[in-house]
Amino acid sequence: MRLDLNELQQSINDVKQEIGNVIVGQHKMIDRLLVAILSNGHVLLEGVPGVAKTITAKLLAKTLSLDFSRIQFTPDLMPSDILGTSVFDMSKSSFDFKKGPIFSNFILIDEINRAPAKTQAALFEVMEERQITIEGNSYKMESPFLVIATQNPIEQEGTYRLPEAQLDRFLFKITIDYPKLEEEIAILQRENALQNKEKLQDVKTILSQANIVKYQALVKQIVIEPQLLEYIAKLVANTRDNAFLYLGASPRASIAILNAAKGYAALRGRDFVTPDDIKDSAVPVLQHRVVIAPEREMEGLTGEQIIRQIIDTVEIPR
Repeated sequence: MRLDLNELQQSINDVKQEIGNVIVGQHKMIDRLLVAILSNGHVLLEGVPGVAKTITAKLLAKTLSLDFSRIQFTPDLMPSDILGTSVFDMSKSSFDFKKGPIFSNFILIDEINRAPAKTQAALFEVMEERQITIEGNSYKMESPFLVIATQNPIEQEGTYRLPEAQLDRFLFKITIDYPKLEEEIAILQRENALQNKEKLQDVKTILSQANIVKYQALVKQIVIEPQLLEYIAKLVANTRDNAFLYLGASPRASIAILNAAKGYAALRGRDFVTPDDIKDSAVPVLQHRVVIAPEREMEGLTGEQIIRQIIDTVEIPR
């Protein structure tokens, strides 16, 4: 029985159109963000300041009818500032738990690498299991629960490198480049035409919370052939015995490619996965999960280049 993806596709196209009214270009980034939402995965956005990382996340949140929280990570931020804390209630003579900003559906974490290790570690459980445990009590997050985090790859002073365990919890790492010249001209023209208007004030809400949960369940049902599962496993296994890589990807990466490939299929209106869906998922899923061998890093090789080489060498099933 075929899956009916017409409603999903129409909604996604409407979201793209709303985002396109504000953001110039960056089509690949927007597609990847939407795939992450359909696949129920978190995203790490990396780029130099001023390339619209935060505005894109806020814009996406505005097109979705979800509770939105923005957390600015700073060196003095404590885990309780994110998760919440117990406050003594004099009238009841007991402690009440006051929920922190993490209790939301859509979380934007700005400059995630500015907070120290113990604050970053506070996100481990909630990003993987979508619950937090405080003083022996577990609190489940409401579905959907999505984290978009931003970081600047250039500025290293006052930052803390994200541990591998943290990076592994992001479905995608999306690198945002500078716009092309014609795109920058279009950005200036739009900015000039805005005058006193707020950038996001005319953005319409397209998707409700119930819609997103429904679409995520639909995407899980997308068909993938056994030989394509084998293809994913071979791609990931190739990162583990690659001379250019010091550390390969884990089985969590294989599952992430599977989920993202289904998201890409849905985005493209298909109820089955093709090798192209897997290829398009491989770079954003793997580039932050592998560690380049130091001598190759000194030569200027990037994770993306090595993953593209792996994609080119692993035979595509027919």
